[in-house]
Amino acid sequence: MTNETVLDALKNVTYPGFTKDIVTFGFVKDINIEGDKVSLTVDITSSADEVKGKIVSEATAELKKLGFLAIDVNVKAPEAPKQMSNSVTGKNIAPHIKNFVMVSSGKGGVGKSTTSVNLAIAMAMQGKKVGILDADIYGPNIPRMMGVHGVKPEMQGNKVLPIEAYGIEMMSMGSLAEEGKSLIWRGSMIMKAIEQFLRDILWSELDVLVIDMPPGTGDAQLSLAQSVPVTAGIVVTTPQQVSLDDSKRSLNMFEKFHIPLAGVVENMSGFICPSCETESDIFGMGTAQAIADEYNTSLMAQVPIEPAIRNGGDTGQPITFFQPDSETAKRYHKAGADLLTFLDKVNAEGGVDNAAMQPTTPPGVSACSTGSTAAAAAPTKAAPKTEAPASGGCCGGGHCD
Repeated sequence: MTNETVLDALKNVTYPGFTKDIVTFGFVKDINIEGDKVSLTVDITSSADEVKGKIVSEATAELKKLGFLAIDVNVKAPEAPKQMSNSVTGKNIAPHIKNFVMVSSGKGGVGKSTTSVNLAIAMAMQGKKVGILDADIYGPNIPRMMGVHGVKPEMQGNKVLPIEAYGIEMMSMGSLAEEGKSLIWRGSMIMKAIEQFLRDILWSELDVLVIDMPPGTGDAQLSLAQSVPVTAGIVVTTPQQVSLDDSKRSLNMFEKFHIPLAGVVENMSGFICPSCETESDIFGMGTAQAIADEYNTSLMAQVPIEPAIRNGGDTGQPITFFQPDSETAKRYHKAGADLLTFLDKVNAEGGVDNAAMQPTTPPGVSACSTGSTAAAAAPTKAAPKTEAPASGGCCGGGHCD
């Protein structure tokens, strides 16, 4: 029996979530054969127990077919991030979810929802338990992009079960509201809806919940930051200067909310011709690097315009899942891997809390009557106090700027 024989057998062990096997990925190492005994190491990128368990069981079954009686499959995996509790230093209404990722943009139409879906799928295909919350109340597009448009969630008691697609748990206002009906809501209603999405949906014990936010820096973003400790923020932009200007506001928002910046995704970065596969610079590319540098973060991905992305979004067949070997999917997979590494780093360094984002006014006292903000982040410099306007302003669920 030789190492080559063992490797040939292990080519039948597909890495969970992918079409390739553990040998092709180069994960199998340190094969040692002694008679009817064999030991080896499988060095993987996922810390998920279910991924490790599946590899061990399938590899053991294949090696037994070769006649080995003693089999030792040692799976080497990254250390799972520790769940950080914020019950004392802040607020966390969904403590069973390990990491919250807020995907934001300064303006609409830059591909934020497409980015959220494909990043979520990329992380799920790398063995993580992932959910996606469509918090874009006014423009909930995630159900169509995930292929569950028109599917209504089931109830369990007085809780709502998330809809599952492509190994991901999903919930959206688009799955709850009547199709085609507009939601004309004030800020206080949006803030309440965000809390209910986190508290009243029966999310599993997720490794990551990707939250697709409405465009801008308003009530939804503030409510989320106050409700749960957000582990990472991602800003989606396009290469044009008008989009970059708005993206700076989102980056500044993350800084004010004390949310670690995972990076910037430059969408519509170049164009890939479907006929010749040539990449052309038609709308600009690489311009987001400057704002990433300015805010001391990374340019996570430059995602080109590719007809397959648009088609995948319209048909509910995301490119990262259905065309994993495409250039665009490869970039999403790398961005997903980099995001997981960033989350592990944040947690290894002590995690995050949202104590600084909690309301500073006493219960039952209006922020408008005190002249303070309803959700003031701990400032680095003392700001002069200003009187709130007698009417309008931050009353009614909003916040004063």
